Amino acid sequence: MDILQHLVAGFGVALSPTNLLIAAIGCFIGTIVGLLPGLGPINGVAILMPLAFAMKLPAETSLILLAAVYIGCEYGGRISSILLNVPGDAGAIMTALDGYPMARKGLGGVALSISAWSSFVGSLVATIGIVLFAPLLASWALSFGPAEYFALMCFAFACIAGLMGDAPVKAGLAAIIGLSMSCVGLDSNSGIYRFTGGDVHLSDGIQFVVVVIGVFSISEILLMLQEHHSSTGIITQTGRMMFNLKELAYTWWGTLRSSVVGFAVGVLPGAGATIASAMTYSMEKSLTDKEGTFGKGDIRGVAAPEAANNSAATGSFVPMLTLGVPGSGTTAVMMGALSLYNITPGPALFTQQPDLVWGLIASLFLANVILLVLNIPLVGVFIKVLKVPNWLLVPGIIAVSSVGVYAVHATTFDLVLMTALGFAAYLLRKQGVPMAPLILGFVLGDMMEQNLRRALSISNGDASILVGSPISIGLWTAAALMLVVPLVMRTLQKRRSAEVTAA
Repeated sequence: MDILQHLVAGFGVALSPTNLLIAAIGCFIGTIVGLLPGLGPINGVAILMPLAFAMKLPAETSLILLAAVYIGCEYGGRISSILLNVPGDAGAIMTALDGYPMARKGLGGVALSISAWSSFVGSLVATIGIVLFAPLLASWALSFGPAEYFALMCFAFACIAGLMGDAPVKAGLAAIIGLSMSCVGLDSNSGIYRFTGGDVHLSDGIQFVVVVIGVFSISEILLMLQEHHSSTGIITQTGRMMFNLKELAYTWWGTLRSSVVGFAVGVLPGAGATIASAMTYSMEKSLTDKEGTFGKGDIRGVAAPEAANNSAATGSFVPMLTLGVPGSGTTAVMMGALSLYNITPGPALFTQQPDLVWGLIASLFLANVILLVLNIPLVGVFIKVLKVPNWLLVPGIIAVSSVGVYAVHATTFDLVLMTALGFAAYLLRKQGVPMAPLILGFVLGDMMEQNLRRALSISNGDASILVGSPISIGLWTAAALMLVVPLVMRTLQKRRSAEVTAA
């Protein structure tokens, strides 16, 4: 009953005219920022944080604004992912695998609308989860040490291997390239520069924005130019902007499953939406992809990662509010915003600042409704991107991508590196090497290395620590199953096919 009373009080805070207007503005800004490749939620929140403080907004209003921008970015990241095959952020990588093929089939509007609905369901499930299970899940997250996180990363890579079906060698190659790229720069444990070639521009490592824009945007442009598309645009649009009830029913259980899994992953500090979307995509592929349509424009391959992506992003508020530990890079920035107001997040926050906590939770419910109302009608506006002629679209993508990359360090070196990576990715894609494992390997590589080295330093080099807890054993077992089960299933399927042919 106490929870219900607190939630009612929270809605009282969130529904004040000022906070409601701020939430709506934050949702709109977040969608636009998410749409632009290379920016993402961290940049959106980081840009607005000093602005909110300078405007002397109350702490709860400032937090509502930043949360709305965060959730809006997660919604917006799918738009460029589906329409242009350029993920707005790391969490939208998996959406591109089926979203872009759907757009190429003329179903861009359907992909956008089902992704908006799945995002809504994912965030709603996660927000309900925050209300009901925040203390319980926070205590569970505390049991994750470096060894458990390393096992979780290995499980994520096992999921990637399961994604790629009949091309595990090419997927493995892509993941190794991504892992190698993540090793460039400053060694966080020893403080020594490595693999930089003496170039000062690589001392901070290769930036995520540079990699994702080069690998997806530049290579896509090169493929686009090679295929000599007509001047009317890259993709045709059939006219249907909304998913129908049959498609809703087709994706419903996958969306719910992915929302629950995404929330569980989001609660883990540092795990993030990228792991959640990769895990759920792989899970849905293994559970439901009997016809081998995933990766070719299957609507379930759009709904599942989008639900998980948004659910994990919302779930990342749990460790921030209850433990004072950032659940993601974006919530780390939001913790910085709280420190500007001399507020320390943690267990005491629920008793000392109930209006702030429950006002934020209530605003997440409202932000989701606002974003659904905002995104569904605007599908027609977003889809007009498809009607832009090639001679205008290609320079536009290059311009937006270049600005996003240049803004990181303001150096031409990043632009040159982006172009080089784009050409390399183009050659790899021509050979059928998938790009998703490369990006995921790059994103997870640093976290994986850090947790492995921390675990081994705790145990003085004893590797048994990696299987020293029930959680890590469970994750290793799940990883093994992810590698073995798809292989067994494919073997059995081939045998059945051979038997049918022989008969």
